[in-house]
Amino acid sequence: MNLTKDSIWSLLRKVTIPASVGSLFQTFYNLVDTWFAGRISAEAIGAIAKSFPIYFVIIAVGVGIGAATNASIGNLIGEKKINKASTFIAQSVIFAVVMSIIVTLFGLNTSNFLLGVMGSDATSIALTREYLDIIFYGTFIVMIQISLNGALNAQGDTKSYRNVLIFSFFLNIFLNPLFIWGYSIIPAFGIGGLAIATVIAQSIGTLYLIYKVNSCKLKKYLYIKCFIPKPDMLRELLFQALPIMFSMLFIGVGIFNILYFIGQFGDLATAGYGAGLRVEQVFLLPVIGLNTAVLSIGGQNFGAKQFARIKELYFKALLFGSSFMVAAGIILFFGAEFFVSQFTNNSEAIMSGAIYLKVAALIGPIYPIFFITTAVFQALKKPIYSLYLSILRLTAIPFLSLWYVINIREGGYQDIFYTIMTTNWLMGAAVLIYMPFFLRKKLKMSFKKLFVF
Repeated sequence: MNLTKDSIWSLLRKVTIPASVGSLFQTFYNLVDTWFAGRISAEAIGAIAKSFPIYFVIIAVGVGIGAATNASIGNLIGEKKINKASTFIAQSVIFAVVMSIIVTLFGLNTSNFLLGVMGSDATSIALTREYLDIIFYGTFIVMIQISLNGALNAQGDTKSYRNVLIFSFFLNIFLNPLFIWGYSIIPAFGIGGLAIATVIAQSIGTLYLIYKVNSCKLKKYLYIKCFIPKPDMLRELLFQALPIMFSMLFIGVGIFNILYFIGQFGDLATAGYGAGLRVEQVFLLPVIGLNTAVLSIGGQNFGAKQFARIKELYFKALLFGSSFMVAAGIILFFGAEFFVSQFTNNSEAIMSGAIYLKVAALIGPIYPIFFITTAVFQALKKPIYSLYLSILRLTAIPFLSLWYVINIREGGYQDIFYTIMTTNWLMGAAVLIYMPFFLRKKLKMSFKKLFVF
């Protein structure tokens, strides 16, 4: 693939499909974990749901590292600075290791407090920590894996990580029961077995990505000396990654915020929401794949100063993403109860999850605007705009709105999600109004040229 010359539609297909398939198996992986947690107990599902906003710190920092690596290397490839692009691979790995130490210390020392804020009692906290602690000890493996994947994505390779996620999914099906209930000399770890299986699968996937990076075209200039820390490059990665990390953290804060209000309606409501959230992720996969594609394609084209292609990329990705989510929303709406019932047979939890999914189906068509716009901000090296968007959409506006609806208007469980739907559609409209002005200024294009596909 030539990301600066090939047809945009063709590139969106070639980059998005492997990324979406990989994300599909990542989501299947999470669904399998949720299913096995349900075989342990309904409380275990609730524990996994409550662990997600804290575990999301790892995801947030990892996404920041991956996006910063992708954008930095992609821009350099577009500028034909291959030698420097190779050095950035090594510096990204160093950066990933440093960040993993910080994240591990944070997770191990704040989990009790954060779980308590979400309404967990001592028993629930102990159960959740059995899972979370092991995950945090394996953080460095995740960070290195995401760093290497960012380097491959910058070159248009989304297939390698897809292969990792497919393999991990099938391995997880075997490892989960082995470590949850034990066999032969392997003791039963309960919910902690889910985390042990995850760390093992991630370790094998990281070894495979090391092999793939060692086989790519940038390997030509990737020497041992490249791994000597270079403050200027690490600083550039930090400045590019920080806004993205905080943007993602605000997604975690947003979920934490929602769980705070859902927690007022009991653990079964939380369990239903947790199961519904897993199902929703499946239908968001093509949009997540589009985010990866837009970042990879946009990064190289920005480096090569192919500004017209960035404009074309943005609008075509929006068209594809929103069209898909309309179709997906129909399936999600009418199949809500069936989907949630695959994870639990508790009628109250099923009802709670179905309520969420039916409203989520109505939010779906607006989600691509946020994902694709964020990718464009990152590709154009303006990640701070992603942070502004996240603060408004995921934290400030939702919290104030939900606090008003639940505490002042005395709204019910379902009103939480109708409020989220309203705030998302209003923010989506605001982004669509703003983006032409942003692109016009950044790409120095007239409005007339901006809207021509």
